[in-house]
Amino acid sequence: MSGTGTGEVDAILPLDLVDLSYEVRGQRLLDGISVRLEAGPLTVILGPNGAGKSLTLRLAHGLLQPTAGTVRWCGSAAIDARRRQTMVFERPVLLRRSTAANIGYALHVRGVPRVQRHARIAKALADTGLAALATRRARVLSAGEQQRVALARAWVLEPEVLFLDEPTRALDPSATRQVEELIRAIARSGAKIVMTTHDLGQAQRLADEVLFLHRGALLEHAPAKRFFEKPESDEARAFLRGELFW
Repeated sequence: MSGTGTGEVDAILPLDLVDLSYEVRGQRLLDGISVRLEAGPLTVILGPNGAGKSLTLRLAHGLLQPTAGTVRWCGSAAIDARRRQTMVFERPVLLRRSTAANIGYALHVRGVPRVQRHARIAKALADTGLAALATRRARVLSAGEQQRVALARAWVLEPEVLFLDEPTRALDPSATRQVEELIRAIARSGAKIVMTTHDLGQAQRLADEVLFLHRGALLEHAPAKRFFEKPESDEARAFLRGELFW
């Protein structure tokens, strides 16, 4: 699939989360997160259950509005980045259609002319190893195949940023490996990947940089090698030892 870079003038990155907070019924779930995410490095968000990982993705993607703070694309809170970034969830919602039709629907919604869709669908199927499943109903596929359909549907839009929320949580080792290979391919094509995972092995295999969250606060933002070899916070050290649950 073709690269996603749109040039320096048109880029929506960097993405700045500025003093980002989120509250529900008086409970603060995210507390003043500030971080800049640049084009290039594959970013993995780590932390124990309830740390705010998925919530951070949803706020950055625009599904939720922060209680306080700003999501700022390319230095502006006003830029409309919705058409150049997308998100794939842990349990993707697929249409009651074929694999190919699920991918084609994304192009239809984006306004891609019908005459251009066939070639883009065919390439997406080939690039994700789904060509043999093109006519199969997406909802009867295995969990791993369904996740690859969801990734193909996102990738065919050529996003500049792709948010992934626990993309392999329910998958067996073989399906996990296939999805990881696909994530790497999407990253090589030029898309910025920002993903959450509960799998430390996966984070070590994929991450270029790590955001470590604990109790809604960002405690570390570091290159992956440094984070795994020498984390700076007591909480991160405990988490990597399997001792930090909340």
